[in-house]
Amino acid sequence: MADETSSRGIGRWIEVRPGEGRALIYAFAYFFFLLASYFILRPVRDEMAVRSGVASLPSLFTFTFVVSLIIAPLYAVLVSRLRRGVFIPLVYGFLILNIAAFWYMLTFRVGLEWAAKAFFVWLSVYNVLAVSIFWSFMGDLFDKSQATRLYPTIAAGGSLGGVAGSATVTAMATTIGVANLLLIAGLFLAAAVVFAVSLDRETKAQPAADKGTGGNPFSGLVSVFSDPYLRNTAVWVFLLSLAGTFLYFMQTQILRDAGLTSGQRTQILGTIDLFANILIPLIQLLLTRLALKTFGVGVTLGLIALIFIGGFAAIAATPVIGVLVAFQICQRTGNFALANPARESLFTVVDRDKTYKAKNVIDNAVFRGADVANSWIFNLLHGVAGLGLSTIALIGAPIAAGWFALSLILGRQQARRAETEGDRS
Repeated sequence: MADETSSRGIGRWIEVRPGEGRALIYAFAYFFFLLASYFILRPVRDEMAVRSGVASLPSLFTFTFVVSLIIAPLYAVLVSRLRRGVFIPLVYGFLILNIAAFWYMLTFRVGLEWAAKAFFVWLSVYNVLAVSIFWSFMGDLFDKSQATRLYPTIAAGGSLGGVAGSATVTAMATTIGVANLLLIAGLFLAAAVVFAVSLDRETKAQPAADKGTGGNPFSGLVSVFSDPYLRNTAVWVFLLSLAGTFLYFMQTQILRDAGLTSGQRTQILGTIDLFANILIPLIQLLLTRLALKTFGVGVTLGLIALIFIGGFAAIAATPVIGVLVAFQICQRTGNFALANPARESLFTVVDRDKTYKAKNVIDNAVFRGADVANSWIFNLLHGVAGLGLSTIALIGAPIAAGWFALSLILGRQQARRAETEGDRS
């Protein structure tokens, strides 16, 4: 009765049906605290990247990829053998211990130079792994029709968490110091674990809740290569990485060439985060569900590619800070508000083993491998071939057009799978 009341209280606006209310609230809160934790940590990583310069980024991206490759089979073994109520808090608990270790090194100045590089790599892995686990859990709970209705609201929880995390950094960084911000991030991640466990208990009646996925720990990798649908999803993620990596390197170079202080650069990065994190939940709550229902997954998925086409064209014409800031705000908003819920819904029409294992391969190994490849590609174009940012942006625009076409293909493939196989529930 309480759950039905909460469902009615949330309202018809987001189309919560009987039995879904409490699970939606727990998922919303889980994602809120998860991304609040991350957005406290991210400005530190990005400032370290600016200090290091563009030339050092490919090696950091390479280390990130290597760590992702090491983690992938370990993750698959845990998923195969442990039920999600044990696996999820176990992984997040380990990440909390990592945060405590970095706090210790920063507070007592233990190996600061090494710690800075390790933190960049660790947070790059942490971001993808922590969020991938969250969306795998959501794919385990909800089918395609539920994803269309509920994912935008759930994603808004993460976006609001991003606002909370960014605001925490803005308000407290200079008063309590960087090291103590890590403690707040650890507490937020612990709160996310509490809601993840609550969500698992709320849905424990599902047969999948009491067992691991079973199967071969390497089956996810095999599925990505053998299943055309998952292979296209992996290519889509590769192109997302290419566009994002090119823009990230452009950001690093433009800010480095602007003659700004470290504080000014950090302020600009924080401003991008703040505006994007305000816009994202507004669009998620007001427009994303409508876009998914009206235009379908393919078009909604492809809107981020259209943003990159326009943004690269703008950078090619005028590679200055103002254009960079506008481009970053638009692409982050489009990515998290529109493309991300659409991309996560792609996994609602595959079986449970692929939801966890193949998705982890795509989100971690493929994405981070693409980061490495694309970082070296950018370095070759910019540092070796001597191409300017405007020329590289002109190269990125037609690639983004092909990315849009692939989005439409994936949308059609998902619709066919949903019709022939039915939603996986």
